[in-house]
Amino acid sequence: MDPILEDFLSDPAADLSALHDVARIKALLENCAREGRAISYSELLLNLGFRFTRPKMRAVCKTLDRIDALTAQEGTPALAVLVVREGDGLPGQGWWTGRTDYQGQWTGPDAEAHIAKLQAAVFAYWKGLGR
Repeated sequence: MDPILEDFLSDPAADLSALHDVARIKALLENCAREGRAISYSELLLNLGFRFTRPKMRAVCKTLDRIDALTAQEGTPALAVLVVREGDGLPGQGWWTGRTDYQGQWTGPDAEAHIAKLQAAVFAYWKGLGR
C-alpha cells in the first residue's frame, strides 16, 4: 500500500477534509492569537483529529499558506507564524522558504528574534491593540 495513503488511513475516525478546512484552521489560529500563544504542529493536528505525521503536517502546511494569502488580502497579520515546532518554538522549513523579510538562518537567536517580533504583531492585532 502507498505509505501516504496508509498514513491517512491510520486515523480512520478523522475527517480528512479538516486538513484543508481554511475557515476552521484560521479560526483556531485566531483564537491562539487572542490568547497570545503559539501552537505546535502536533497540537494543531490534534485539534483537527489527527496524530502527528509528516504527510499530515505537509497537508496542513498547504492550508496554512492559503490562510496567509487570505490574511494578506484582508490586510491582517499572517497567522501561520504561530504554528511552530515543539522542540525550538520556530516554524518549520517550509514557512521560511521564499520569505523576503528575513534572510538569516532558520534556527538560532536571530530566527527566534524575528519570529518573536512577527508573533508579537499578531498577538497585538488579535488582542484588539491593532484594530
